Amino acid sequence: QKIPKLSNRESLPLSYAQQRMWFWEQLQPGSSIYHIAQALQLQGDLNIPALQKSLNEIAARHEALRTNFIVQDGNPVQVIQEPRAVELLVFNLQDIPNSDRPNQIEQLLQQQTHRPFDFASDLMVRGCLLQLDKQEHILVLVMHHIASDGWSMNIVWQELADLYQAFVSGQPNPLVELPIQYADYAVWQRQWLEAQVQQTQLNYWQQQLAAAPPVLELPTDRPRPPVQTYQGAGQSFTLSPELSQALQKLSRQEGATLFMTLLAAFQTLLYRYSRQEDILVGCAIASRNHQEIEGLIGFFVNTLVMRTDMSGNPSFLQLLQRVRQVASSAYAHQDLPFEKLVEQLQIERSLSYHPLFQVMFILQNTPTQDLELPGLSVVAQEIDNDKAAFDLTLEMLETPTGIKGKIQYNTDLFDAATISRMIEHLQTLLAGIVAQPEQNIAKLPLLSVSEQHQLL
Repeated sequence: QKIPKLSNRESLPLSYAQQRMWFWEQLQPGSSIYHIAQALQLQGDLNIPALQKSLNEIAARHEALRTNFIVQDGNPVQVIQEPRAVELLVFNLQDIPNSDRPNQIEQLLQQQTHRPFDFASDLMVRGCLLQLDKQEHILVLVMHHIASDGWSMNIVWQELADLYQAFVSGQPNPLVELPIQYADYAVWQRQWLEAQVQQTQLNYWQQQLAAAPPVLELPTDRPRPPVQTYQGAGQSFTLSPELSQALQKLSRQEGATLFMTLLAAFQTLLYRYSRQEDILVGCAIASRNHQEIEGLIGFFVNTLVMRTDMSGNPSFLQLLQRVRQVASSAYAHQDLPFEKLVEQLQIERSLSYHPLFQVMFILQNTPTQDLELPGLSVVAQEIDNDKAAFDLTLEMLETPTGIKGKIQYNTDLFDAATISRMIEHLQTLLAGIVAQPEQNIAKLPLLSVSEQHQLL
């Protein structure tokens, strides 16, 4: 079924995902928890007018980036604005001594990342340039999740590279026109779900999540506060190429995807930590099942709840088949927006924890190309994220040198040392799984070598 282009583009409803973001903004005005920020280090001759023109062109091309949200008759509506220039602030740090620079860079990155977006008037994308030297810059792009997601960020960088390349060499915009825009999708999604999909999928999820435990009780360093603050920190790690390849191989042998194998391992870790046999984990899914939305910037990603029964102390291989079954069924019912699910299940809301799940697992496998900008060498720059939407989020990424991972955690609940240990336990567990996949999940190794020595 094709998504039609709307002729009337006035006062349109929000998509379900946008609506959730809009409600969140009413509850926590100006919160930066749903800001998506990415930065690149650029070495070489940067043509700033061509960069500005490229950003303006992206915002002109994608309506989602120039859509504002206002209230009409008590309901939020989308208002699509005319194209205008994207903010690109330039901070000159050339005169700052080298010793003070890292501090200054970090401060500016945090300040620009956290600055609020005004839903009623701002573009949902902005940029800034830190000029460290004539030949050295850091480019930061910040977008609000209401207009973007992980897949969208890849589109932004790819289009930026294509446009910049053209504009630097005096060529016209090389990008082909988009078939539809995000607002077309938002209106279509509501009609399609209400007409055909919602009830069947809702029936499945109601059955799948019946009598689910409201909270995963992990051992925390401090009691859960009555109101979440979303203060967070992150720790990164990399699995060795050997372990990464062994996990890929095990997945293939068992007819599972790498996502399923890593999820089963993570749920084993959570089972061992919490001693609960009913484990619910949230997982992001790209939700780009229509060709015409593949190239759009916007908030498409949906959240699926993976509920795994860990009872009976199965072997890891048996557990993997359970997870495979759960994930396959979830994918088959992936169109029901998470916000609709929570509303329909009439889940009791708590300010203290996230509904249905408090732990998230993400395997990034959206295609990322290495960016090539003429006359520049480009390297990704990490931005420290001091927010956490969940108790724990484990994010993993396949790279040519091995699987990279990061745990973003709520600092009200966990200390840094606890998370470091958890990462060690996860790595020990993964190594144990590939060595003995037929071992029962309660017996798989968790403790690092040093912890084993301490026990002796």
